[in-house]
Amino acid sequence: MPTKPVEHAVTIRPATPGDMEILGGFGALLVALHHELDAKRFIEPGKTTPQRYGHFLKSQLAQPDVIVLVAEAQGQLLGYAYAASEGFDYMSLRGPAGLIHDLFVDPASRRRGIGRLLMEAAMAGLKSMGCERFVLSTAHRNEAARNLFAAMGFRPTMVEMTREADG
Repeated sequence: MPTKPVEHAVTIRPATPGDMEILGGFGALLVALHHELDAKRFIEPGKTTPQRYGHFLKSQLAQPDVIVLVAEAQGQLLGYAYAASEGFDYMSLRGPAGLIHDLFVDPASRRRGIGRLLMEAAMAGLKSMGCERFVLSTAHRNEAARNLFAAMGFRPTMVEMTREADG
């Protein structure tokens, strides 16, 4: 399906503490989406998920190696990206990189290029921090996200596999 053009000018800007109620709700939707894809692997959202997610993202705003961006049009938040510059990680056998932790676009605003705008801005911010590589992970069954990331030049490098202990 072709991407619809963004109907109104979208601004990508740093998130502020005043954005956290909406971003917490977006985070809860992100949790719910993953839980729907694999309820045994991903946590289930609860009543407090929006507040807890918003509180977490707010705690990240002051971190010097973290980027939290929002996409906004006509005063309405349409999505967000959360990324960080990280050093060596011997558990994942990875050198320093910019990690894209979250990318979320409100379902009503998808397929308009907003995710791409957020990704480009997050990567530009990470590059300005000295990151020469970007790493992300996405749910295996999230085909739309995998297609976006592939179209942006990301390549598969790892496959997470899950099994229950009684499996």
